[in-house]
Amino acid sequence: MLPKLLLRIAAVLILFHAVAHTFGHSRWKKAPGTEKQQVITAMTSHSFPFMGANRSMGDFFEGYGYACTLALLLIAWLLWVIATETGALAKKIVAAISICLLFWSAAEFIYFFPFAAIITLLAALLSISAFFSIKKS
Repeated sequence: MLPKLLLRIAAVLILFHAVAHTFGHSRWKKAPGTEKQQVITAMTSHSFPFMGANRSMGDFFEGYGYACTLALLLIAWLLWVIATETGALAKKIVAAISICLLFWSAAEFIYFFPFAAIITLLAALLSISAFFSIKKS
């Protein structure tokens, strides 16, 4: 029961992260200050050819943001589904997700902001705890 609860809590945390990320990211072009708006304008107003497509840095930023949302939703779904499993494959998947979330959290601490990083770190720690609980049972 403990691994299931830990993984479900981690899944809810990552789902919350995905929703908050999507909401925040979908508003990135609406800057409150003029300096920030100048950067956004520079990112979105100039396109350049890259691998057969013309894209701006803003396009890349936006694309990565929505790809991140999809990855977070996938992780949340995997954590939720794997919570009821106890076999060797479940342990491997939980281990992989836990490591991924640890690195994801580190990247968020370095490049983004503490709130997002702490949510991801909590989900990683819960997943790691679940991994060791699955191993014992």
